[in-house]
Amino acid sequence: MIALKKTWPELYSSDIAKISQKDCTDRATRYGKDYSPTRFNGALGIVRRIFDIAVEHGYRVDNPAKFVGRRSVKPKELHLPSQAQFQEMATHIETSGACQAKDCANLFRFLAFSGVRIDKARHVVWNDVDFEKGLLHVRITKNGKDRWVPLNSSLRQLLEKMRATWSKEPPDKPVMQVFECQKSIDRSAKLARVKRITHHDLRHLFATRCIEAGVDIPTVSRWLGHQDGGALCMKTYGHLRDEHSQREALKVTF
Repeated sequence: MIALKKTWPELYSSDIAKISQKDCTDRATRYGKDYSPTRFNGALGIVRRIFDIAVEHGYRVDNPAKFVGRRSVKPKELHLPSQAQFQEMATHIETSGACQAKDCANLFRFLAFSGVRIDKARHVVWNDVDFEKGLLHVRITKNGKDRWVPLNSSLRQLLEKMRATWSKEPPDKPVMQVFECQKSIDRSAKLARVKRITHHDLRHLFATRCIEAGVDIPTVSRWLGHQDGGALCMKTYGHLRDEHSQREALKVTF
């Protein structure tokens, strides 16, 4: 919004009824040279909504921005650590000597084992962990809909070990003792000689490991909390499914 006001102040100061399709196209051409496709598409969505509101209230009869096309967004190329590299990174974090090294390692592992977003992990409390049913309740989500994630063996072992350590913690206390560990991740990546990854990349790592293990994409999508039936997962991780399928085909003989 700030960038839009800066690059197209006339949109907010001119008579909205006088802005033409050419004005929108020309502005999009100039704006597109300076900003990423993601930012361009976000600004375009705002502009379209402004004109939609003008139409709804009778200030215009059409939306001139509807003829401006969205820009294609190149998917982020993922550079994720192997299982051995991940374990090495976790060990580097845990043995760094920092005062909260073990807590950072727990968060690092939790994000990778659960697929929970970093900003949601802080809201997970012990009441959300059902060891008996083998489920993790993710109450705070991006789309506002809670979900239950099955406890895979790695996640269960991690949480059981943490619960044993923090056995006196009340059920409404957060499971995580720290809420970010990016500096620790950066240091561990250098020591393990792997490319830098972020908190969010650990969510990608979770999805990748699940698919490589043979879990179908719609199921992985539900575990991640997507509401699109797996469309985004298919777009992001579809190549992994194909690679897995080809490996499995090699096992078939007649």
